[in-house]
Amino acid sequence: MKSTVETLSPTRVRLAIEVPFVELEPSLKKAYREIGQQIQIPGFRKGKVPAAIIDQRVGRGTVLNEAVQEAIPQNILAAVREHDLKTLGRPEVDITEFNDGDSLNFTAEVDVRPEITVPDLAAIEVTVDELQIDDSEIDEQVKNLRERFATLKTVERAAAEGDYVQIDLRATVDGEEVPGGSASNISHEVGSKQLLPGLDEALVGLAAGEETTFTTQLVGGEFAGRDADVVVTVRTVKEKELPELNDEFAQLASEFDTIEELRNDLRERVTRGKRVEQIYAARDKALEQLVEAAEVPAPEGVIRDEVESRKQAMVDQLERIGASLEDYLAAEEKTEEQIDTELTEAATQGVKVQLLLDTLADAEDVQVSDDEFGHEIVHRAQRAGMAPQQYYDQLVRSGTAGAVFGDVRRGKALAAVMERITIKDSAGNEISLDALREASEAEHAHEH
Repeated sequence: MKSTVETLSPTRVRLAIEVPFVELEPSLKKAYREIGQQIQIPGFRKGKVPAAIIDQRVGRGTVLNEAVQEAIPQNILAAVREHDLKTLGRPEVDITEFNDGDSLNFTAEVDVRPEITVPDLAAIEVTVDELQIDDSEIDEQVKNLRERFATLKTVERAAAEGDYVQIDLRATVDGEEVPGGSASNISHEVGSKQLLPGLDEALVGLAAGEETTFTTQLVGGEFAGRDADVVVTVRTVKEKELPELNDEFAQLASEFDTIEELRNDLRERVTRGKRVEQIYAARDKALEQLVEAAEVPAPEGVIRDEVESRKQAMVDQLERIGASLEDYLAAEEKTEEQIDTELTEAATQGVKVQLLLDTLADAEDVQVSDDEFGHEIVHRAQRAGMAPQQYYDQLVRSGTAGAVFGDVRRGKALAAVMERITIKDSAGNEISLDALREASEAEHAHEH
């Protein structure tokens, strides 16, 4: 096999490969063997059909084609090793010349990892928002807690917004009952807009035992798009009673004895959450600066594949909830071109960041221990709701175990970046990574 390499851009090369016919022999033999296993010819045992008979039956061209399909990836791999290329993504192959008995000539265009010079990390400085916590944020947290421990009490008065009512509904179109249009004893929060349009307005001012009729447009069923008359009858009206804000409430809603301790704990939690946000903001800004300073080029083929897979994941997710890409575009008021542009921008930045962190990991000789890799597998398996071994086997089968390993290695390289850059807040205070790390760990511990 002879091969030459031509640089098309900083991120793409074209390999020209020539494979003498004699080197195709093993692939040709294998093709005859495999095709011989698949066809049945009277008088010959399966797998014992002579080559000449196979040529007659399926054609020599078919066999050659199968042999070539097998030989191409092997020879690309050999050429990549010979020229010491760091390839990314899938090669695009073009067979330039091949006749029976002659050498196979083909080209393979493939993205490669560009040469990147990593800027001095110590010179990178990022600014994040100053950590400020307003009392109103703690009040909001307390309010949410009170809502969780609220009780409902029946009242002898007309319903108002925020009340809970038990109701019966009956829908008719031109005096004809709507199939499935009746329901009894439904619980509904007045003003929540959870049920039919027009219902909340009709309920305000109705007391237990009273009824009224309102008009609404039906969205489903055989009367879809038609106006229906709906009779709503109120059975009971209940108002929400929030518990009093005192030490007793603190004991009911938390492990604390006083409302003061509860508020302090909530303040700590809000602070931790904001510290974690600071980490993420600092990380994103640092990576953006580094990618720009290093002038990382974008490999087109890899980005094309990445955009395709992100779009497919989006379509799959929409299908799971019973929607289509068209529905999504209508809801977001966007065109498919706009979505493609957004996906391309996100994928381009993502790929550039990966290339930068890979280069950094090489420069720093970042190693991943079995323990670290195992830890990541366990973590991902938990998220996927699978047993770790089963998850790992699936990765190996799909050939993506290497990608996970790469993610862990890039994560370690990113940690090294965060150690060395300067992080300040908008007030000019330097933020220590330890404070951020503690916040992040406490947040994780709290999640589990």
